[in-house]
Order: sequence, then C-alpha cells, then structure tokens
Amino acid sequence: MDARDKQLLRSLRLELCTEVLVDGLVIQYLYQEGILTDSHVQEIKSQTTSQRKTMMLLDILPTRGPKAFDAFLDSLQEFPWVKEKLMMKRKEMTVQDPADVTEIAPCILKTSPTDQQLNKLARRLGPEWEHIVLCLGLSHTDIYRCKVNHPHNLQSQIVAAFVLWRQRLGKKATIQNLQASLMAEEVDPSVMQYMLE
Repeated sequence: MDARDKQLLRSLRLELCTEVLVDGLVIQYLYQEGILTDSHVQEIKSQTTSQRKTMMLLDILPTRGPKAFDAFLDSLQEFPWVKEKLMMKRKEMTVQDPADVTEIAPCILKTSPTDQQLNKLARRLGPEWEHIVLCLGLSHTDIYRCKVNHPHNLQSQIVAAFVLWRQRLGKKATIQNLQASLMAEEVDPSVMQYMLE
C-alpha cells in the first residue's frame, strides 16, 4: 500500500471505526480477494466490539500489499457514503501532493544531517527505523548495540544508530542518502520536511 493511502487510513481511523461494521461482507470480500488470510480473519473476529474489529482490520490492511487499499474500497458496497468519502479524500491528497513535496536544495542534500535534525527525525520514526539504518549500511549487530545501550528509550536508540552511521561514513553520510533510504521504506515525505525545518 502506498504511503499516501496509509496516511489516508490513519487520518480517518476513528471515523471509519464508528461508521464501518466489518462483521459483514467487508471481511469476507477481503478474504475472497486474498488480501486477508485465515489467521487475519480469526484475529479480527476475536475482537470484542465492532470498533475493535475495524481497528484490527485497519492495522492489518497497510501491511497487505499494493492492492489492499483498492480492495478495501471495493469491499465497502454496504457503506457507499464511506467509500465516496475515502475516494474524495484520496483525490484531494493526490491534488495536494506535488505542492507538498518541496524540492530540497542540492547544497543541502550534500551536507550531513546535524544532531538536531537527527533528533527531529527520530521523533517521527517508528519501527521502520531499523530497515532505514540497514539501508544506510548499518548491520543487525549495530542495531542490537543501539538497543542495548538505550534499552528504555526508542528515540535514543534511533538517534544512536544515525549518529553511528554519520561517524562511520563521514562526509558520505549525506541528507541525500538519508532521503533515499526513507523513500525506499515508504516513509511519508513530510517526515523529511519536518527534519529540515
């Protein structure tokens, strides 16, 4: 699922939980289309309330590949107003998109990120940080060390990993390389913008 659709689902999460009842055709359709597996269906059905079932589905969907969002739209036959809202919102986001991605000046791309920038970036990243630093050339052992050195603070683990990358690569540890690895992991472009503000 592309980053824009993930963000769209996240932004409408609470609204979807109150409007969509996944007990009916939604789950069955997604199962039929191969988006959900048996274990996903069981996991969703095991939730106690309709809202929790919908939340569980919204947690699973972004991990189910590029066709997941469109299949989810197709599954909303019983909820045409929700489907329409999602499609409208998606169009709005597509229209806004080119304006959001402001070009980063080449002189900035060639510089190394500062400690302050790395701190800001760490605040916005979640579990995907490990894949990002692996993309940048750190090893699983390096990640393990960062976790051991900062056992109770995720942000400190992330900052430590980025600082290690910067120390190791010196002048080659550029914002451009960082941007490339963020894009490879489909991190929302606004995260990079926030870091550079």
